[in-house]
Amino acid sequence: MKPPRSSRNDVFLRYKLWLSAVSGEGIIGEGQYLLLRMVEEKGSLKAAADELGTSYRKAWGDIKNAEELLGYELTDKHRGGKDGGKSVLTNKAKNLLEAYDALHKKMDIAIEDAYDDFKEQIK
Repeated sequence: MKPPRSSRNDVFLRYKLWLSAVSGEGIIGEGQYLLLRMVEEKGSLKAAADELGTSYRKAWGDIKNAEELLGYELTDKHRGGKDGGKSVLTNKAKNLLEAYDALHKKMDIAIEDAYDDFKEQIK
């Protein structure tokens, strides 16, 4: 049995937003954003990585890469101890996330408006 054919009414808009360096390397996108938010919530990079189903090594590498490209630290790390280590977001990281949220909201509005125009044209 064939899957049903789609029509113009079945067209959906999907987009991704990320910030990159001049070299094209990604600085922050949905993945890094979620990782930083999870660090903020869980209080540790390890717990954040576990929650997102990624390895600690990848999470650490993503944050380290973003820090190098941005030129500032995103987390303050506190090693081990009896309760384990913890990570907290720096003020610059919090500002970055707030700015990213604001940018994303503005982009959502602009893209939805453009998409509405698009749908009108294909009727």
